[in-house]
Amino acid sequence: MRHIEHFIVGGTGSGAGGRMGDVFDPNSGAVQAHVPLGGKVELDVAVAAAKAAQPAWAATNPQRRARVMFEFKRLVEANIDELARLLSSEHGKVLADARGDVQRGLDVIEFACGIPHAMKGEYTEGAGPGIDVYSMRTALGIGAGITPFNFPAMIPMWMFGVAVAVGNAFILKPSERDPSVPVRLAEMFREAGGPEGILQVVHGDKEMVDAILDHPDIAAVSFVGSSDIAHYVYSRGVAAGKRVQAMGGAKNHGIVMPDADLDQVVNDLAGAAFGSAGERCMALPVVVPVGEDTAERLRAKLIPAINALRIGVSTDNDAHYGPVVTAAHKAKIEEWIGKAEAEGGEIVVDGRGFSLQGHENGFFVGPTLIDHVTTEMESYHNEIFGPVLQIVRAKDFEEAVLLPSKHQYGNGVAIFTRNGHAAREFAARVEVGMVGINVPIPVPVAYHSFGGWKRSAFGDHNQHGMDGVRFWTKVKTVTQRWPDGGGDGSNAFVIPTMG
Repeated sequence: MRHIEHFIVGGTGSGAGGRMGDVFDPNSGAVQAHVPLGGKVELDVAVAAAKAAQPAWAATNPQRRARVMFEFKRLVEANIDELARLLSSEHGKVLADARGDVQRGLDVIEFACGIPHAMKGEYTEGAGPGIDVYSMRTALGIGAGITPFNFPAMIPMWMFGVAVAVGNAFILKPSERDPSVPVRLAEMFREAGGPEGILQVVHGDKEMVDAILDHPDIAAVSFVGSSDIAHYVYSRGVAAGKRVQAMGGAKNHGIVMPDADLDQVVNDLAGAAFGSAGERCMALPVVVPVGEDTAERLRAKLIPAINALRIGVSTDNDAHYGPVVTAAHKAKIEEWIGKAEAEGGEIVVDGRGFSLQGHENGFFVGPTLIDHVTTEMESYHNEIFGPVLQIVRAKDFEEAVLLPSKHQYGNGVAIFTRNGHAAREFAARVEVGMVGINVPIPVPVAYHSFGGWKRSAFGDHNQHGMDGVRFWTKVKTVTQRWPDGGGDGSNAFVIPTMG
């Protein structure tokens, strides 16, 4: 039985509390490792080490910090297969999705390699008589990240990549469900030349989260998880005087116009709704065909495509997706399917009770399609976070714009159409933070920023890109004037000479 340790300076043990959590293999349902559930004791050790190391790291010139990020990127790329296997074994996503998880995190590390340019300030010469004004970006000190189970490589790198590159120390609290990859990333950062204490990993549950939110020496916290917990993290962190960005849940819609290429839409939906077993905040769990004819044509094409999906263990290269993360989550997804049915939804393809031969105790859920879902249904309003696609029929374009705009979540949305005017109008009017036009999962590239609206995000800054730089730094503005003369009262301007 593996034992996963904290990655902190001065000790890696379980701490005084001795509480432990189980890490499952979602493919078999068996416990494969134990992880310590720490709290204030372990966090205090990590914070002390971070405080000792951070000033020298911040004083290191940005080119040298960038070289560490370059070497870290090289090490992760060289070990991507190892990381993908480890990630799949604890999360359950298939290896192709696991590699994608690592690669999307590396995209932000690549952005962080350009941190000398991103940290440049502004300069105004002659703002007044003999007065110049300039600004500089400086590190906050110690930052922390609280990350979810569904992207154990990508989201940590989204956070610490920018945070440490600008000169902060960073303490990561990953999900206790799949904590091994974050530890390996921290080990690789040290191998890359990152100073001891700059990137540390502490494990735990709510006790550790609260310790992070309350610790007076942690200046900023980044969080990704459910909306209720995001709101809690934001409120408690801000009350403690911290800078907080807290990303919450989602219920992303895909609008299908009558002129859309339905074959392409179905292909996109197969990946966007069911890939990674739907455990993505940018999944596409709601499709909105515009008009009854569009709905019927789309449904007819979706059914055989969904039935053709292959569910397998995470190492099955032919599988479209693997198990969900825990038995409790499997039960919750199936409960939501039953609730949708009780509310009047038509279960067109039912994934409940799915069992994979030879892996009957694994946490597998079959792909599910539910038609005639309405906005009154609780299953429509809430995030199911599983391989479930709901069809909500819209009578016209106006209704299609309003559906995602009025939803409590505002993370992502997509429109499928050949009509440029409709796409432009939709993008301008829809009340959602990230919009795809014939792009089913509109996650921005690393040098732009990721973030939703409404209950999908709390705080003023988005993840990565220049918003990430702004979140993890503070601005200092200097106004300077150099009087004429050498201090003896004369106005003579003398250029110093040597010798």
